[in-house]
Amino acid sequence: MKAILLSSALLLGACATSPSAPVLAPNSNLLAQGIPPIPMSLVERVGKYTDFRGHSFVEWHPTKNEMLVAHRKAGDNVPRIYRLDQPLGEPQQLTDGAEPVTRASWEPRQGRYIVFERSRGGDEADQIYRLDPATRQSTLLTNPDEAHNIVGWVRATSQLLYTAVPLDRTAQGGSRPTIDTALWIVDPEQPQGKRKLADLPGPGWFGGSLSDDGRSVAFTRYLSAAESQVWLVDVASGARRQLLPAAGESIKATHFDAGISKDGRRLYVISDRAGEFRELMTLDLAEGALTRISSHIPWDVTAAALSDDGRWIVAQANVDGRDELRVFDAATLKETAAPAVPPGGIGAMGFHRGLHRMAYAINSAKGPSELFALDPTSGRSQQWTRAQAPAGIDPSTFSDQTVVRWKSFDGLTISGIVTRPPARFAGKRPVIVSIHGGPEAQAQMGFQSRWNYFIQELGITVIEPNVRGSAGYGKTFLTLDNGTKREDSVKDIGALLDWIAQQPDLDASRVMVTGGSYGGYMTLATAVRYSERIVGGVPIVGPSHFVTFLTNTESYRRDLRRVEYGDERDPATRAWMEKTAPLNNADKIRKPLFVVQGKNDPRVPYTESEQIVAKVRANGLPVWYLRGENEGHGFARKENADFLFYAMVKFVEERLLK
Repeated sequence: MKAILLSSALLLGACATSPSAPVLAPNSNLLAQGIPPIPMSLVERVGKYTDFRGHSFVEWHPTKNEMLVAHRKAGDNVPRIYRLDQPLGEPQQLTDGAEPVTRASWEPRQGRYIVFERSRGGDEADQIYRLDPATRQSTLLTNPDEAHNIVGWVRATSQLLYTAVPLDRTAQGGSRPTIDTALWIVDPEQPQGKRKLADLPGPGWFGGSLSDDGRSVAFTRYLSAAESQVWLVDVASGARRQLLPAAGESIKATHFDAGISKDGRRLYVISDRAGEFRELMTLDLAEGALTRISSHIPWDVTAAALSDDGRWIVAQANVDGRDELRVFDAATLKETAAPAVPPGGIGAMGFHRGLHRMAYAINSAKGPSELFALDPTSGRSQQWTRAQAPAGIDPSTFSDQTVVRWKSFDGLTISGIVTRPPARFAGKRPVIVSIHGGPEAQAQMGFQSRWNYFIQELGITVIEPNVRGSAGYGKTFLTLDNGTKREDSVKDIGALLDWIAQQPDLDASRVMVTGGSYGGYMTLATAVRYSERIVGGVPIVGPSHFVTFLTNTESYRRDLRRVEYGDERDPATRAWMEKTAPLNNADKIRKPLFVVQGKNDPRVPYTESEQIVAKVRANGLPVWYLRGENEGHGFARKENADFLFYAMVKFVEERLLK
């Protein structure tokens, strides 16, 4: 991979300071080019919006009424794993170090130790460690030349199953023509005895629900956003068999493993094989019969949790961008009365193995994630954590969100989430259009974190569109942007710009576009097609040319992305990619850009950003560029994310508010 060299003169210019006013210099892990000095006065007025802190549910203790949570405490740079031994108690820190840790699991019989995943510098090459909670000493269990994911535990023996995929840095020529996924089993207290169970063909094997007896593990094999399979692997022999689609079925649909029943007779799955939306179903493992459970819900079911006593199934239904709880009786498969939960969207959830309760997270426009425990019999919840806001800020006053809809160029209805500023801001308001990644992700209602500064203090309206190809609106909608139909999703943004121009409270002459990952590509594509209708763009870790992106992304991701974007090896598809690439149309970009990238990004290589920066600058247009040397697909460290946000505020004030 050949890096694009950028002007050192611009770097020196970015570090220039005025002798009359103090400025914030980028830290040693940030390369800042073309970015004007950030006054400390800006930092002081914006800084309080950078320290909202919630909690993410990780796992219950196997025997005690306590849980593992992921949290970034005051003064820390990254989230870590904490032990919370009582509702609203003081979390006890377990992991440390410079890297974020958000996934961990207790040894399943007594909770003698935990295992956790951690990568380095945003490279997503997760390694698995064993941690002694008493001493906080950790031991590496895995091969650093591979990326790993925890699958689950054989409870009776406390053996851990995990998957491993090779990385391109160990490949001859820096790339691999094919990828297999290895399934391993290990006793974390005796890692030298680890054993490979199977080589699973291709990438995309994830999930992993173990049967209660530890003999079988169910996997999802992800082929694309529109197609996946469910397989069952024998833990003793490594033999595998495909469950869904069943032998002889030609159906192309999504099938996701959602757990094996306690008696081992049924597998719960989430699938869109019966219609437009993903439903919760159960598969009889002996007979192969499928039973639909949630067909009455006209939205996607996105997750499910099974109580250990076999009585309850709790599902999440994505209702127009907000996840709701739905509770089912496992014996009758009928939905019961919905529990009373706090307002907001449901996040991660999980049942305690021995106690009659289920943890879940609530995230809303009024605050970041808080954790609760639900008794499904009574429907009552108990709060376990409280989100923390900086002094002087009351998130309960923050603006609510609404869903809006507009017609695109071909009559298709597109929706988006709008967050408007407080009523004290009169007149037509400037707009930031923030486009999600994926492409098959979805803008959902929830806390805006730092972005509340734009809304609450600068009076900017934020619109998050769900263009065609977004999840949550049916499997037909999901595929409407595939391959050479990609430009149709860009036209959806053009239709949104038309809609903005028709709104009495919005200023169509002051619109900025931003987005991360695929949203970064959409930002560049919008800057190409609709340059005269925006004031600037902030593409973050976005591809600038699908051919170079597919050539240089990690090999374990390449085939999965070809299904979405098209196969660059096909001459006709490659010609279309060359014709439409923002990199090859940079001369049409006539408004300034602020490009953001992580140096260690395994998904969108940093050269995708650097080549568009160089091309646009060569056309004489100003481009700000910020690269995190210790970041990957986004900025995970608070000090880096803070500087990015301060610089973005500066860009917004110079481009959008003038």
